[in-house]
Amino acid sequence: MKEKHKEKTIDYILRSTWMSVTKMYNEEAGKKGSTMATGFALISIDPEEGTPSTALGPKMGMEATSLSRTLKAMEQKGLIERKPNPDDGRGVLIHLTHFGKEMRDFSKGVVLGFDEAVQKNVSVEELQTFRKVANTINELVNSKKIYDSEK
Repeated sequence: MKEKHKEKTIDYILRSTWMSVTKMYNEEAGKKGSTMATGFALISIDPEEGTPSTALGPKMGMEATSLSRTLKAMEQKGLIERKPNPDDGRGVLIHLTHFGKEMRDFSKGVVLGFDEAVQKNVSVEELQTFRKVANTINELVNSKKIYDSEK
């Protein structure tokens, strides 16, 4: 007797979808010798004022060690430069170079292209529901309401 096809868990759907998006972004970034992580960093850096290195990790949802490797690679490729933060003697501001700004525009185009393609194929109502569900999941996880039995 065949087992009835089970519905996939929410976490499976999230993971497999994100893995597909990651693969797509890395393929597009690879056309310019880049990576998805570099693209997200470029988009997260203020193109005019620069961004404090300490603010970049939380903004991107990256751990400090991964971010450090990404920034080092970006600096070696001439995408960014580090400058002292005039408001914080110990801090560093990450600034985009001219090449970094060009690559930021490319990365932004890739993200907007993906967004546009999804919006063409998914109704406004479905996208609103998707955003609502994603926000609820984030709130549940961030407020530790899933496994913390004390609450």
